[in-house]
Amino acid sequence: MAIHPTAIIDPAARIAADVQIGPWCRIGPDVTLKAGVQLASSVVVDGVTEVGSGTVIHPFSVIGGPPQHGGYKGEPTRLVIGENNLIREGSTFNRGTVQGAGVTVVGSNCMFMTGAHVGHDAVVGDRVTFANNATLGGHVTIGDGVFLGGLCAVHQWGRVGQGAMVGGLAAVTRDVIPYGSVWGNHARLHGLNMVGLKRRGFDRDRIKRMLAFYRDLFEGDGAFSERLDRAEAAAGDMDEAAEIVAFIRAGGSRPLCLPEV
Repeated sequence: MAIHPTAIIDPAARIAADVQIGPWCRIGPDVTLKAGVQLASSVVVDGVTEVGSGTVIHPFSVIGGPPQHGGYKGEPTRLVIGENNLIREGSTFNRGTVQGAGVTVVGSNCMFMTGAHVGHDAVVGDRVTFANNATLGGHVTIGDGVFLGGLCAVHQWGRVGQGAMVGGLAAVTRDVIPYGSVWGNHARLHGLNMVGLKRRGFDRDRIKRMLAFYRDLFEGDGAFSERLDRAEAAAGDMDEAAEIVAFIRAGGSRPLCLPEV
């Protein structure tokens, strides 16, 4: 274990043998740092917080701070971070609340660029990218493989489905379908995340089928509920189309982000 002599570490903290802790870091008593974690310098890890193996945290980040919630009264809520995440300078991850699930959960293999914020009770999937200063309100759910552009903000209780892309500066006040692409203030749906689909290995024919599904659902005739039924029936064996339908039918606390008419 390599610990700089200026680091302040509570003796009750659970720290793996090969963890590296740089100058001026502070580690609380209920913290667990798993194998290979690296804290560069001036990092605070507090509360009931678990940081998964291989995660690297850069200076001035505060991980496991108390939730920014008016009803929080010091309850022992948690933050759980997965493996092999890169957390850049000045990022803030808050613990959960008893008004929510009591835990904030972050997946594995994510990148959080400078100033990223994960609000209380959020659930962040795997392979998610937060560009600089991307922000989540409380109780937000982010699916696997999502890209959040710089300075965007997702409203509390919002959902962003798997593989979606949120543009820079977007104010996301409505739920974003899986594989959707949204931007603007307030954000509107502007099609599918074509870059993301190609990176997932979609060939030209599969992309054409997804685009046809999107047009039938969001640009077709009739009421939206009717179009949803038709699009579902026409989706056939496209798992991603079925995922979009399931996301919409599941509903949430926020309305659905739709194209501008």
